[in-house]
Amino acid sequence: MGSNGPTSSDHPKEEEDHNHTNKAPTLDAGAQFVLKSRGSWIHCGYHLTTSIVAPALLSLPFAFASLGWVAGVISLSVGAVVTFYSYNLLSLVLEHHAHMGRRHLRFRDMANDILGPRWGKYYVGPIQFLVCYGAVVACTLLGGQCLKTIYVLSSPDGNMKLYQFVIIFGGLMLILAQVPSFHSLRHINMVSLVLSLVYSACATAGSIYIGSSSKGPRKDYSLNSNKENRIFDVFNALAIIATTYGNGIIPEIQATLAPPVKGKMFKGLCVCYSVVIVTFFSVAISGYWAFGNQAKGLVLSNFLDELGKPLVPKWFILMTNVVTILQLSAVGVVYLQPTNEVLERAFADPQSKEFSPRNVVPRVISRSISVVIATTIAAMLPFFGDINALIGAFGFMPLDFVLPFVFFNLTFKAIKRKFVFGLNVAIPVFFSVLGVVATVAAVRQIILDAKSYTLFANV
Repeated sequence: MGSNGPTSSDHPKEEEDHNHTNKAPTLDAGAQFVLKSRGSWIHCGYHLTTSIVAPALLSLPFAFASLGWVAGVISLSVGAVVTFYSYNLLSLVLEHHAHMGRRHLRFRDMANDILGPRWGKYYVGPIQFLVCYGAVVACTLLGGQCLKTIYVLSSPDGNMKLYQFVIIFGGLMLILAQVPSFHSLRHINMVSLVLSLVYSACATAGSIYIGSSSKGPRKDYSLNSNKENRIFDVFNALAIIATTYGNGIIPEIQATLAPPVKGKMFKGLCVCYSVVIVTFFSVAISGYWAFGNQAKGLVLSNFLDELGKPLVPKWFILMTNVVTILQLSAVGVVYLQPTNEVLERAFADPQSKEFSPRNVVPRVISRSISVVIATTIAAMLPFFGDINALIGAFGFMPLDFVLPFVFFNLTFKAIKRKFVFGLNVAIPVFFSVLGVVATVAAVRQIILDAKSYTLFANV
């Protein structure tokens, strides 16, 4: 592949792109060390599953409580179809550009090439960073909350605070953050896939057990009687579902594939969405069936009554929370990868070896600082769920429900099949409007809850 004869030297741009495709030493340190292209389609499936099938799916019964049965099931189904289609389109665009000699390893690289450098630098890059780093903070907070649940069940009279558990979970993240490359996470993400199936099965089994017993709450599926609140609740619920399906790092995941990449991403998506369908629908339907409009933001919270007494065996709650904590750490590290790539590009030397002291020292220091900042934010702002809803509406919507269709239409504009082209215009327009309204709903919720916000609150 390296011997293209005189044509390569006659066209420096082509030579640069050719080198880029073949991982030549001219790659920057972020691409060279973090986004190594060595994975198979099954590794890609593991990465995709960990990035999408996360403990955020345990909030789906809460979303159903604002939508009701019919709208809830339809919204969940539409989310699955649209995101599978969207991610497949993004993969086809990436494959097309790789075939043309311009392999994009990052979301902002795509935006630079297709929309222009300003879009990549000032819009897509910052939004992706915000979404991914926000996901790391959310995982750290949720991990701390799960640890606190275990502690409260084991020591009801204990006096440890939430922020202490967030710091403990941050310590686990600090260790995992040092895993050198995205590809290196493949075995962790394989275990993560199994763990996601386990805690989803636990959540489903627990919901069915409580819903079938006399201990459970009286089933009430009525919606909010206040019309204004009901409308905002609906948009908030749609934002939760969209964020649950959100990914935001498809190009980075595809970058881990060893060339040739053709068709591998589709197989990986099939692995991922087989897990998505099993977990999302089982948890959402069983949780809403058992708890109705009493479903809480995290369905595991419904496994305790108002006095904090477990409605299922204590060991069952402990096991479910331990499994959730372990998978949260994998999800958090996956979403650290775009940050790691930026840090590596800024501080590492691509001419030195990956594990030379010149690169290892700044890598450990920069990644540790990154995790410490995320842990501090999570400990300080335990109401981060409200803020995360805003980040989801403002970030995941454009990255996953708008830009893939725009990229596809602009890349394949010569092939104007009217139906496909029209569909690829209608979907992003709809989700752009939904994103704006969901952003307003998220801001409104933050304002409503602002009076109860305190730093380092023990919620």
